[in-house]
Amino acid sequence: MFSRRDGLRHRLRHRTSALRGQEKCPEKKTGTNEAAAPQVPSTAALRLTQFSHGGGCGCKIAPGVLEQILAKTSSAIVPRQLLVGIETSDDAAVYQLSAEQALVATTDFFMPIVDDPFDFGCIAATNALSDVYAMGGVPLLALAIVGMPVNKLPLATIKRILEGGESICTRAGIPIAGGHTIDSVEPIYGLVAIGLVHPDNLKRNSGARPGDQLILGKALGVGFFSAALKKGLLSHACYTAMIAETTQLNTPGRALACLSGVHAMTDVTGFGLLGHLVEICKASGVAAKIDFTALPLLPNALGYAAKGCITGASGRNWVSYGEHVSLQKKSFSDPEQALLTDPQTSGGLLVACAPEVVTEVLAIFLQEGFDHATVIGEICEGKPQVSVLKSQAG
Repeated sequence: MFSRRDGLRHRLRHRTSALRGQEKCPEKKTGTNEAAAPQVPSTAALRLTQFSHGGGCGCKIAPGVLEQILAKTSSAIVPRQLLVGIETSDDAAVYQLSAEQALVATTDFFMPIVDDPFDFGCIAATNALSDVYAMGGVPLLALAIVGMPVNKLPLATIKRILEGGESICTRAGIPIAGGHTIDSVEPIYGLVAIGLVHPDNLKRNSGARPGDQLILGKALGVGFFSAALKKGLLSHACYTAMIAETTQLNTPGRALACLSGVHAMTDVTGFGLLGHLVEICKASGVAAKIDFTALPLLPNALGYAAKGCITGASGRNWVSYGEHVSLQKKSFSDPEQALLTDPQTSGGLLVACAPEVVTEVLAIFLQEGFDHATVIGEICEGKPQVSVLKSQAG
């Protein structure tokens, strides 16, 4: 683990002193043939996304493949204090410390979804902290995960990525207290996020009940926008909207945790809306219905999808869990179906709550600046599956 004082200067082969804005130390004469300093390109016309085979939460292993990998995985040690582990594919691990405190621990990292290094750092950090909020927790501190092709990226670019992450953690009121760095083929950045939650306020993905209303906190379409960006089609206005959405901390989770009427909560990320809702249904032993016409969308999201701006992860997601989804395909265009599985990087909270607290839940979202938060469906009795309908308004 590196310290805030010398960590990143010590790693990356001792060549990254510029990350802290310092001049390079004189080269030591050791009598051995040390590697020459990397010949990195200038920042002009540099596109971070050119270094990654997939960006943001679209990098995730498809849920069906992940399920096979973890199928026979079990921990030899399962202490009673471990309130949440891997059993329901929840957002974070939770370990009870006392009658009033439980530790929330999670990690998230990925390759660039945008070309601007500062924006990339901001998005990755926001996404990592989201899992703490989704459990009803409050972030306490973070550790940085940094993998960079130091022979290909200017050190100033790497520094800006880290500065973006630090700016989000500052906004969340927490320090980046350490981390780990490696020299990698693709740029990778993210955080280990540590938080606290009162055990009584812990929100799992397994508590949804028939009759609950489903509320989504952010608009959908991030995957479409990222694909459009790679193709050079994304407008400046839409890019601005995407950055605003993906760097908005899911802070309503803290207040929602205090509502007994909020029965289940998760955040919508790489598996898309349907994927994370299917997880809620499986974990809770219920079914769900959503109204497609009620879904909040980023501006012109379906328009970009109609132009072919759809990520490969969207199709992989459908293959993984499509058997748990019921929809009349003739009623949905290909872009509309792709929207349901579109990987959301740093997406919104998905809340299952009792009807009597819907107004309060929406008010909490609105008070914290989440203008897109809306009711999108409900939880029903039945086997774990999701039915997608279109209301008359559609």
